[in-house]
Amino acid sequence: QVQLVESGGGLVQPGGSLRLSCATSGFSFSSYFMSWYRQAPGKEREFVARISNFGGLSNYADSVQGRFTISRDNTKSTLYLQMNRLNPEDAAVYLCNARRTIRGREDDFWGQGTQVTVSS
Repeated sequence: QVQLVESGGGLVQPGGSLRLSCATSGFSFSSYFMSWYRQAPGKEREFVARISNFGGLSNYADSVQGRFTISRDNTKSTLYLQMNRLNPEDAAVYLCNARRTIRGREDDFWGQGTQVTVSS
């Protein structure tokens, strides 16, 4: 059974930091590219950051570049997102995604999300 469970969200003041985690099980974590997405109320889900299966490559949305850092620990099958200098526009539900394409078939798994609120 595939599971992706996000944690680490909460209420933080503008300028503060949070570290999100996504604990996974039920699939071969190191075979998948992992990503963070976010969705604010009334808005489309948007890409935040992605990391390659062994962590050698990563890319970020322009809006978080230089403030957020994505990382992974394949020994723990866990994905992380360090978020610094948070601002109110970063408030959203943050979701973890696992994706791979193998022999033309795409496997795509999602977590339930963790809420991040940025407010003074």
